[in-house]
Amino acid sequence: MESPTSPASRLDFYGFVDRMRRPAATDLFHSIKSFLVSLSLDEPNAEEDGSRVQTFFAEMETAIKDHPLWADATNQEIDHALEGLEKYIMTKLFDRTFASSAEDVKADMEISEKIGLLQHFVRPHHLDIPKILHNEAAWLLAVKELQKINSFKSPLEKLICIMSCCQVINNLLLNVSMSNDRTPSGADDFLPILIYITIKANPPQLHSNLKFVQLFRRETKLISEVEYYLTNLISAKMFIINVNGHSLSMEESVFQKHMESARLGSHIFVDSSSSPQGLSTSTSTSGLHKESDTEGMLLVIFKTESLTPAEVKQLHELYRQVVTRYKLKTNELWGTNACPCHCNPGIRNKVPGLPGCTTANTLCWKMSTHDLFMIRLGILLSAEQNSKMMLPQLTTT
Repeated sequence: MESPTSPASRLDFYGFVDRMRRPAATDLFHSIKSFLVSLSLDEPNAEEDGSRVQTFFAEMETAIKDHPLWADATNQEIDHALEGLEKYIMTKLFDRTFASSAEDVKADMEISEKIGLLQHFVRPHHLDIPKILHNEAAWLLAVKELQKINSFKSPLEKLICIMSCCQVINNLLLNVSMSNDRTPSGADDFLPILIYITIKANPPQLHSNLKFVQLFRRETKLISEVEYYLTNLISAKMFIINVNGHSLSMEESVFQKHMESARLGSHIFVDSSSSPQGLSTSTSTSGLHKESDTEGMLLVIFKTESLTPAEVKQLHELYRQVVTRYKLKTNELWGTNACPCHCNPGIRNKVPGLPGCTTANTLCWKMSTHDLFMIRLGILLSAEQNSKMMLPQLTTT
């Protein structure tokens, strides 16, 4: 399937528009205009609009085939005209039909937020993807294709983004099968990779994009390979919505712990509408850079020169809470004077306020990515106090 920006795709649309400008196409032009006006008189309803649009496409297909302007046209030329018609109609109706209800907007936000949390800890092995199918270059290409979906307004162009993503995965599976004398992969390998790609991509407004394609792409075109790929992406979306510990090959308690840790990690740079002291979105984008820890997880580190005094104070309070929580946890498990574990030495002296082994002078617990971030943040804030504002001495009492 060609790119949405390919010459052939543009030819479909502009060829259709050019014919519509001819005097002989006046009747078709009036039919299109009348349909758009009649639709605008009613309140938007995606399902009802989809049914009316599909009926109109079927009527226009018959009209175009019987029209003198296409009297000697081939089936391919007729199809090009219908593609141009679909793009013209749906571009005109885009604001009315795409993410037009509060329910759709809410669904988009919830899915995007959930994917954002899953990105913190979901790895290929959680989806039982064999190592032989791990290919970061191919996965990145598939991610980029899927992320393009919001750049276009017609159902076909959005569908091409989905198709391109899925074809990258399919080609990967085919190449691995051929080079390793492996039985050709089926849905058992394809869907887990697509789910992982979707999590990595976090495509914008995933729910609304899929709904838009389902309702407004010409029904006669949602068949065969196209239908298979679209159905798989819908399945990937539903997997993400309903994901739990079992579906990721882990205990439910472990899954919930990962989700909570991801929420805590996200809290410090997501502008919270419920808190007047929440960090602004502009700070979260301009004041951050990322680096990977030894497990491949992302640790977010602030460039402290971009923070305001109020933000430094807020982050300092979050750091204080982490210190308190882990001191209580350590005392509860082992008491204040004993350490039964064997830890990595050298951390205690670098982290002000954290309790450590009384004998080895080390840190006595396994920390989440969020807590490692907070510890690094505390070190940065210690230096930041002198340059921005005087903060109270860190205590845990």
